[in-house]
Amino acid sequence: MLRAAARLSLSGLRSPAPTKPRCQALLASRCYSHGKQETEEEFDARWVAYFNKRDIDAWELRKGMNTLICYDLVPEPKILEAALRACRRLNDLAPAIRILEAVKEKAGPHKEIYPYLIQELRPTLDELGISTPEELGIDKL
Repeated sequence: MLRAAARLSLSGLRSPAPTKPRCQALLASRCYSHGKQETEEEFDARWVAYFNKRDIDAWELRKGMNTLICYDLVPEPKILEAALRACRRLNDLAPAIRILEAVKEKAGPHKEIYPYLIQELRPTLDELGISTPEELGIDKL
């Protein structure tokens, strides 16, 4: 053990000059995406097409809504209409009510957004027989 330490210390004395470090710090650079930006119309069309899939199942519906709600926006009424129709195709009322609750929560302090969405969705809600959380009395829980 002492021999190894002595050998290392002696080899350090024999080298004529300190060597340059082999690794140098890389300059920081940012890589921004130069891809095509999606327009609002393309975004809406993509989500409407997603919820209009004939073979959508309950998991895909929940996954799509979770992803959509994670965006920094309140979904357009046409996207919500497609999602509510998907709930009806699955014959599942719970996700439909949850969608309306999530949109109300997503609207946050902007109190005019949720009534506007309900006004726009009223014909679809009546056609599909879906009640709002307020009509069911579960908004006060």
